[in-house]
Amino acid sequence: MNILIPIHAENGLQSEISAHFGSAPAYLVVDSESGAFQAIPNRDRHHAHGGCAPLALLDDVAVDAIVVGGIGAGALGKLNAANVDVFFAEHRTVQETLDALKAGRLNRMQSVQACGGHGHGHGAGHCHHHAHGGHSHG
Repeated sequence: MNILIPIHAENGLQSEISAHFGSAPAYLVVDSESGAFQAIPNRDRHHAHGGCAPLALLDDVAVDAIVVGGIGAGALGKLNAANVDVFFAEHRTVQETLDALKAGRLNRMQSVQACGGHGHGHGAGHCHHHAHGGHSHG
């Protein structure tokens, strides 16, 4: 499975995850089976609010899932329509996220958990949702 993860700076599997998908400086596409990865710069970093085109930067890269800390409802809808799974970014690094995915501990984002496009003023750029169900960290 190829997973697209927004990062602050490319540091391989130790790259720190960026909080918001659309404004991340770069992305890491990781093959969850082999651990092979490829860094992609975000060419659409300064898009207008609501104008995030999450698949536009992936012209020649097939992606099965993405990991996000927050994403707008429109972008989530586009991803779901393209059969791309969206998971919550609940870990600090790409490696920790891969470990959680393999252990079945990554939470899938539903459309009701996406950032809405109304009533948020100018602070809506970094909408975060946490889906902490009944996991135990032990």
